[in-house]
Amino acid sequence: MAPRIVLFGATGYTGRLTAEAMAAAGARPVLAGRDRARLEALAGRLGGLEVAEADTARPDSVRGLAGRGDVLVSTVGPFLTRGEPAVRAAVEAGAAYLDAAGEPPFLRRVFEELGPLAAGRCGLVPAFGYDFVPGNLAGALALAESPAATRVTIGYFVTGGGGFSSGTRASGAGLLLEPGFAFRDGRLRRERTARRVRSFPIGGREWLAVSYGGSEHYALPRVAPGLREVEVYLGWFGRRSRAVQALSAVGAPLARLPGAGALARAVTGPLARQTGQGPDEAARRGGGSLVVAAAADDAGRELATVRLHGPDPYTLTARLLAWGAGRAAGHGLASTGALGPVDAFGLAALQAGAAAAGLERAGP
Repeated sequence: MAPRIVLFGATGYTGRLTAEAMAAAGARPVLAGRDRARLEALAGRLGGLEVAEADTARPDSVRGLAGRGDVLVSTVGPFLTRGEPAVRAAVEAGAAYLDAAGEPPFLRRVFEELGPLAAGRCGLVPAFGYDFVPGNLAGALALAESPAATRVTIGYFVTGGGGFSSGTRASGAGLLLEPGFAFRDGRLRRERTARRVRSFPIGGREWLAVSYGGSEHYALPRVAPGLREVEVYLGWFGRRSRAVQALSAVGAPLARLPGAGALARAVTGPLARQTGQGPDEAARRGGGSLVVAAAADDAGRELATVRLHGPDPYTLTARLLAWGAGRAAGHGLASTGALGPVDAFGLAALQAGAAAAGLERAGP
């Protein structure tokens, strides 16, 4: 029996775009979520797809979604509070797993806690969208061009505006109260989000960005074992980056106070219930993604720079998930446990898949 693709969270904003991208690619995923009426409406619009009810509040319903050899794709967020049931369901079933996560604490949980449980059973590929495929790909390409590099710095930017989805707002609302991480001196270190601000020279001007924990910190040292430093920066805030840095400095001590976690959950809870909202098609058409990776040596001399550009983050995420799910169903993943994009698919295949999704190398 051919592996099935199951899309969990299909009626959310990113989920709907992903379902449409999968259908456009010729796949017939099972659409899963907690609202059967909305699932059936979407399934009918996409050609009569199968649907399944599941809710992270009822983990047993999630465990029943996928079987051994299937591909489970999750767009259910915020992942920090709602993502784990799908990962555990994939591990128990022996199913390949991909998601659209972007929260550093969730990535750390997948790589450090859940990944070892999946070793020998299945592959887990978190953050397989705008967060954090482009940086992994650009970083791996830059490192391939500079074998002597010991540092790689990656910046994520959005062009043209377009706004954020309800899921992105819910996921990001409490992150300044959550611990982040960085890769320095050859090892992973705990570090608050936005502790550092850096400028990137792009198109004749300087673009500011704040430090952020990405899957690159785990995955790129596997690609290039000689790496001593991996830095990832998020450039969504522009000139407000230093204000975000200051807010992070204030929030970090508060995060250590009793009840801070409960407060963060109370703030993000109402946002998490506002599903399915985000930039419309016209706004997405006007937006774009730009990711820069620079590899350098111990002295800080830049050895290679790779720039990737593509469609807006939501369209890109949907297309990447559709490609990744189809590739995993047709060819399997290259290994088991928690994987980065290059670990999971290989650099050449990932580059081809990203190009098919509209993410291509830009000029200097």
